[in-house]
Amino acid sequence: MKNQVLSIYKQAERFAEITKKAIIAGNIARAKKCLAHAEHLYISGSNETKSVISNVYVFSVSSFMELRHCSISNLFPQNLKLEYNRQINSSGV
Repeated sequence: MKNQVLSIYKQAERFAEITKKAIIAGNIARAKKCLAHAEHLYISGSNETKSVISNVYVFSVSSFMELRHCSISNLFPQNLKLEYNRQINSSGV
């Protein structure tokens, strides 16, 4: 695994895992920092970056939080919360 470049999708998956581990550990400050960084990437990134943050990161973290009955509205920054709401409303559930 010498200098292996991870795809943007794998990076988003790993970043989501870091965020989820912070939540499990009760390190809400670190989880909020991760979410804020994801928000920054979502706002300022390319279309591909926005898509990956939405489809991989937000989906993974929000699904995890729902399964654990965590309040998403308290943790998610504004734009990620809007994206989460778009996902929920478009899912047909």
